[in-house]
Amino acid sequence: MNAGAASSAPRPVSHLRSADGSGSALKPIMPEKSSSHLMLDDAIVAYYDELCAMTRRRGHQAATANEVVHELYVRLVDRRTPLEGKSSLRAFLRRACANLGIDRLRRDRFEFKLFSGSEEDALAVASDITAPDANIDLPRRLAILKRAIMDMSLQRRRVFLASRIGNLTSDEIAMRTGISRNMVDRHLRKAYLHCLDRLEEVL
Repeated sequence: MNAGAASSAPRPVSHLRSADGSGSALKPIMPEKSSSHLMLDDAIVAYYDELCAMTRRRGHQAATANEVVHELYVRLVDRRTPLEGKSSLRAFLRRACANLGIDRLRRDRFEFKLFSGSEEDALAVASDITAPDANIDLPRRLAILKRAIMDMSLQRRRVFLASRIGNLTSDEIAMRTGISRNMVDRHLRKAYLHCLDRLEEVL
């Protein structure tokens, strides 16, 4: 190989010089983490085991619980969720993890129903999952749930009872209460989380 060819060969990164001619090697430029990202990293490390344990108690197997926490971290990073203004980062992560866990259970049940083609089979999946409050005796569990329901706002309580006791669909509840379908779903979601939070306190 001639000298001209040798001189035209690309040099290793360590031989590249900075623009100011100081002779220092150029380093790959990595994006700096925001303060929220750094806070999230520290919080996930601090509360990881707690979040996984909480997710397991709410019906998930150990491996799935880990996946839920990992997915929560990825979503918060991707969405660049600001954390500086949160009064309690631990409480925020617990609630966000609970939300994501509920979504995961619903998705798993829907997928099973989709492939089994049977509502009964889909419901059977939920019965195979250990209930998050299984270690509480029934009378005490009912008392906790009753207090949780009575603590809800009047509209949320009506929506929740219409769904759980009246077996009405979200569309039917929306028609009877005069609120939107999205508002009905929001009330149900918050009602479920409220009940789970109350049960969580005694687990």
